[in-house]
Amino acid sequence: MEARGFIFGLILAYKLGIGFVPLRKPGKLPYDTRTISYLLEYGTATLEIHKDAVGPKDRVLMVDDLLATGGTMAASCRLVESLGAKIVACAFVIELEFLKGREKLQHEVVSLVKY
Repeated sequence: MEARGFIFGLILAYKLGIGFVPLRKPGKLPYDTRTISYLLEYGTATLEIHKDAVGPKDRVLMVDDLLATGGTMAASCRLVESLGAKIVACAFVIELEFLKGREKLQHEVVSLVKY
C-alpha cells in the first residue's frame, strides 16, 4: 500500500525476482487508473492502481508494513481482484492482533511480528 509498504514490497519483490505494483493515493500514478474508496475509523480514504498493472493470469502477494483494523488491506485486495488477479496471501511486518484486522481479510495472512 501507500508509503511504508513500498519499502517492504520493493525489497521482497527484488529478492523474489518478481514484479512490484504500487497502490497509491489519487493523482500520484501517471496512467489510467482504477480507484477504490473505503471507510476508515476516522473518515474515508481512496487508493488507485494502474488499470493494466495486473490481470487474470496474475497471482499477487499483497504486502504492507502494518495490519491494524484491516480496512486498507481489504479494500486493496478488492481493487486488485477487480482487475482479475488472484490474491495468494497478505503479508505484514507487524500485526496488532487485538484489533482483529485479519478477520476482514478473506486470504491467508502472514505477519512477522504479532502484538
